[in-house]
Amino acid sequence: MVEVKRDAATRRGIWGWMLFDWAQQPYHTLIITFVFAPYFASAVASDAARGQELWGYAAGIGGMLIAFSSPVLGAIADASGPRKPWVFGFSVIGVIGCWLLWYAVPGMESTALIMVAIVLALVGMEFAAVFNNGMMADLVPRAELGRLSGSAWALGYLGGLVSLIIVLGFLAGQPVTGKTLIGLEPLFGLDAATREGDRASGPLTAIWYVIFVLPMFLWTPDVKRKAAVKGAVSRGLAELGKTMRRLPSERSYFSFLMSSMFYRDALNALYSFGGIYAAGVLGWSIVQIGIFGIIANLTGAIGAWLGGRADQAFGPKAVVSGSIVILTICCILVISTTRTEVLFMTVAAEGSQTNVPDIMFYIAGAFIGAAGGSIQAASRTLLVDQVEKDKVTEAFGLYALSGRATSFIGPLAIAFATAFFASEALDLSNQDAQRLGVTPIIALFMVGLVLLPWVKSRQYEVARA
Repeated sequence: MVEVKRDAATRRGIWGWMLFDWAQQPYHTLIITFVFAPYFASAVASDAARGQELWGYAAGIGGMLIAFSSPVLGAIADASGPRKPWVFGFSVIGVIGCWLLWYAVPGMESTALIMVAIVLALVGMEFAAVFNNGMMADLVPRAELGRLSGSAWALGYLGGLVSLIIVLGFLAGQPVTGKTLIGLEPLFGLDAATREGDRASGPLTAIWYVIFVLPMFLWTPDVKRKAAVKGAVSRGLAELGKTMRRLPSERSYFSFLMSSMFYRDALNALYSFGGIYAAGVLGWSIVQIGIFGIIANLTGAIGAWLGGRADQAFGPKAVVSGSIVILTICCILVISTTRTEVLFMTVAAEGSQTNVPDIMFYIAGAFIGAAGGSIQAASRTLLVDQVEKDKVTEAFGLYALSGRATSFIGPLAIAFATAFFASEALDLSNQDAQRLGVTPIIALFMVGLVLLPWVKSRQYEVARA
C-alpha cells in the first residue's frame, strides 16, 4: 500500500472544512426544500400536482447521473490524491445551476431551462459534498469524528437558517402585500408580483456558496498528490473493481450502504416534497413554508449538535436507528394532515378555519429537522468506520451511489404515483393525489431500519494509522 502524506490539520483547517457545510446548506434549505421547490410547484408549473411531478423527474435524472459516476470518480480521486480540485470543478457546475434558477418566472410556457438548472445544481452540489466528505477522516482522530461531523452539520443548519431569514425578511415580498415577512419593501427593488424574491434564492445560494467555501480551499489540508499521477484513472477503476467484488462479503459495509440507500432516499424525498406538499395540500404561502423552514433549520442545528455528542457517547449506529424511528412517525403525521384532518381524524368541518393542522405540521417540521440533522451527521461517521483511510473518498463515492441508486426511484415513484392518482379516471382531488403520491417514503424508512442490525461501528476505537 502506498503511504499518502498529509499535512496536519490545524484548528483553522478544521473550521475551514466545517464551513463547507455552512456554504452548501442554503442549497438544501432555499432551493430543495423551503423556497424554490414550493415556488416552482405553486407558481411556475401549471398546478401543484404537475409541479411535484416535474420536480420528481428533475431530481430523478440528477440522481441517476450521480449514482452511475460517483463511485468511479471517488476511486480515481483516491488514486490521484487531492480532493480539492474535484470540489472546485463540481462547485462551478453547482453554482451555475443555482444562478440559472433566477429565470424561473411564474407561469412560463417551457420549464426546460429550469429543469436543466435543477439537475446541474443537484449534480454539482452533491458531488462537491462527496469529495469534501472524503477529507474528513484525515482531520481528527476517530474518537473525535462523531463530534466533528455533528458540529459541521449543526453549523450548516445555522447557515441555512441565516440564509432563509435573509430571503424571507429582506428579499421575498408576499404577492398580496408586496412586503417581506417583517414588513419591509424587498431589497434591490425586487418585484413581488413576478416573485423575484423567491427566484433570488438561486443567485443568493450561488453567491453565498462562493464566499463561504473559500476557507476550505485556503485553510484545510488536502491529501498530497501521489508520485505516480499517470495512470490514476486506470488504478482508480481497478481498485473500485476490487472493492465491488469484495463488498458483498463485507457484511457490515455492504449492509450499511444498503440501509443508507433506503433511509437517505426517504429523507431526501421528505425534504424535497415537504414544502411542495404543504403548498398544495395545506395551501401554505412561501412565507409560511419559510417559517416552517426556520423552525426545521433551528432544530436541525440543535439535533446535529446533540447527535454528535450522542454519537461520541453511544456510537453512530444508535443515533441513526433512533432518528429513523422519529422520521417515520413524522412522515405519517405529515401525510395524514390536511386542512381538516390530523392523523386521518377530522379536526374541522370542510370550509371552516382551524390552526390545528398548521400547528401539527410545524411540530412535525421541528422533529424532522432535529432527526434529519442527527442522522446525516452520524451517517458520515458510521461510513468512515467501514473502511481504511486510503479508501475514504471511494467509500463516499459508493455512499453517494447507495444514496442515489434509489434516489431517482423515490422521486420518480412519487412523480408517477402523483400522476396516476391525479388522472381523470380516478377522479381524485389534487390534494388527495399529492397525499397518496408521497406514501413510498414510509416504506423506504422501514427498509433502511431493518438492514441496520448487521452494521458495526468502531466508535470507541482510536483511528488507525
